[in-house]
Amino acid sequence: MKYRLLLSLVAASLVACGSGTVRAKRPAADRTVEPTVCTYRVKAVHPHATDAYTQGLQFADGLLWEGTGQNGASRLTKTDLATGRTTVVARLPRADFGEGITLLDGKIYQLTWLSNKAYVYDAATGRETATFRYTGEGWGLTTDGEKLYMSDGSENIRIVDPVDFRRTGSITVTLRGEPVRLLNELEWIDGRIWANVYTTDCILVIDPATGIVEGIVDLTGLLPDSDRTPDTDVLNGIARDAATGRIFVTGKNWPKLFEIEIVSK
Repeated sequence: MKYRLLLSLVAASLVACGSGTVRAKRPAADRTVEPTVCTYRVKAVHPHATDAYTQGLQFADGLLWEGTGQNGASRLTKTDLATGRTTVVARLPRADFGEGITLLDGKIYQLTWLSNKAYVYDAATGRETATFRYTGEGWGLTTDGEKLYMSDGSENIRIVDPVDFRRTGSITVTLRGEPVRLLNELEWIDGRIWANVYTTDCILVIDPATGIVEGIVDLTGLLPDSDRTPDTDVLNGIARDAATGRIFVTGKNWPKLFEIEIVSK
């Protein structure tokens, strides 16, 4: 679904956004709500590796974890934003195209696109501790602190048991009653799932209980044209610092990682 189509589904009458949370008012029995539309303010900029084809982003305890894609170049890294020092935690086999990541109970989970495998690492040591199999494609991954939520490029987000990667349910994501496909990188923020929509500058804010899109964050123009090269790809990657509420976003092969504030449009 293209960006213009997403925005065309949003009505002109909108409710205001908070500085860190996007939430729309929803009638109890109405599944076709008008989402809030917000934009952003850049608060800080950090360097980002231009060979990092960003698929997953996670921030915890001062470290920015990143999972990247591309066959032969997929890896898991962690970066200390205070010093800028990046450490490669794991490199995936050449046959695997890395996808989304999330951190839960001291473990990093990393999806693969077409290999039907999820790798699990000990966050403290980087040691691989398990490999799980699943059907279909792997795109984005996040957690509410108990369960995993996984996108596969469709309008559905799978609910997954982190113990054995068994699928326990699913959420169908809709915007004003219409399904939204190409859901990509995911992040859990204040009880909502934030999702990049592949090939667009949109982040959707989704109620996990209903699948309804309650908000749209419009990040148009975030990366200046002067920073773009032929290798620069699309927006992808959302991370939140739970300790401070900071929100970080970037894109595939982007030279910059942005700390942003969400503001009313």
